Amino acid sequence: MLDSLEKMLAKGVDNALLRFGLGKGYLDLGEPAKAAEHLQRCVTFDPKYSAAWKLLGKAFQAKADYPAARQAWEQGLEAARAHGDKQAEKEMTVFLKKLERHSQP
Repeated sequence: MLDSLEKMLAKGVDNALLRFGLGKGYLDLGEPAKAAEHLQRCVTFDPKYSAAWKLLGKAFQAKADYPAARQAWEQGLEAARAHGDKQAEKEMTVFLKKLERHSQP
C-alpha cells in the first residue's frame, strides 16, 4: 500500500488524505520520523483533521520528542472539540495524561 501512495505523491498528487495514509503506514512500520513528516504535511493541509493530530503525537512520542507530542495532542484536542469528535478527544486526553505521568520524576 505504501508503494502505491508514494507513487501517487511522486506523480504530484498531494492532499491531506494521502499524507494521512503515508503517515499511518510509516508509523505502523515503526518509522516514526517518516510518519511525522507526512502527518505534519497532513495537518498543514487540514488543521481540523483530529485523527492526524492524534497520530502525529504518537509519531513524536515514538521518536521520544515528548514536547512535540504534547503540542500535537493539544492542537488535536482543539480540532476534535471544534469538530465534535468525542472519541479522538477522549483518546488524546488519555495520551496527554500518560505523557504527564511519564515526564514526572
